[in-house]
Amino acid sequence: MVYEIATLPVKPEHVATFRSSFAEVAPLLSRAKGYRGHMLAPGIEQPAQFTLIVRWQTLEDHSPRFEASDDHQAFMAGLQDYFSSEPTVQHIEGAAFTIGPWDGASGK
Repeated sequence: MVYEIATLPVKPEHVATFRSSFAEVAPLLSRAKGYRGHMLAPGIEQPAQFTLIVRWQTLEDHSPRFEASDDHQAFMAGLQDYFSSEPTVQHIEGAAFTIGPWDGASGK
């Protein structure tokens, strides 16, 4: 599994409309090949900074496949006016989340 972690800085005055617009374009993401689920959440300290985590089967399912698609263009077009600056994206690889110490060094 690959996780796309996108930081989406939203203009504070547009948080409510961003949320509703995201709900409208989310089906474009959900129907992409290799899509396995997503989560969108506002920051606690910075409520206008959203984190989008998308689970992909492979990195290629996201980039280049989805990013090169018409659905991605429409997805971004539905959101871009709400951003206060350019979103950032990184990818990590791994299994599903686990419970317990991350490295076993806690001694418990």
